[in-house]
Amino acid sequence: MGLSTHVLDTMHGTPAAGMGVALYVTNGDEATLVKRFNLNADGRNPDGPLYDNASLRVGTYRLVFDVAGYFKARGVSLPEPNFLNRVSLDFGVARTDEHYHVPLLVSPWSYGTYRGS
Repeated sequence: MGLSTHVLDTMHGTPAAGMGVALYVTNGDEATLVKRFNLNADGRNPDGPLYDNASLRVGTYRLVFDVAGYFKARGVSLPEPNFLNRVSLDFGVARTDEHYHVPLLVSPWSYGTYRGS
């Protein structure tokens, strides 16, 4: 339960190991940084859930994924300016007794997300 994320690199067909991610709590246009981390070999937060069930609060959040930095580190030649730099996903949590999983499927040119289980 709580909040989690997972990133898959659709260009290489692998988890996005090493990608930098930042989690924010948002309130209107204001965003407060909660934590920064790099994804583990499975493309997940190495410390487990971003929030456990007891810590997750009703409200709005933002996950920011360093897509360009990740692909540059993988040796992918990107144009300047690159098409995707950072991908920001703003989402709301309405029920803290449910699991909110925010996956990202990403390449240097596209991304997709959904509320996972």
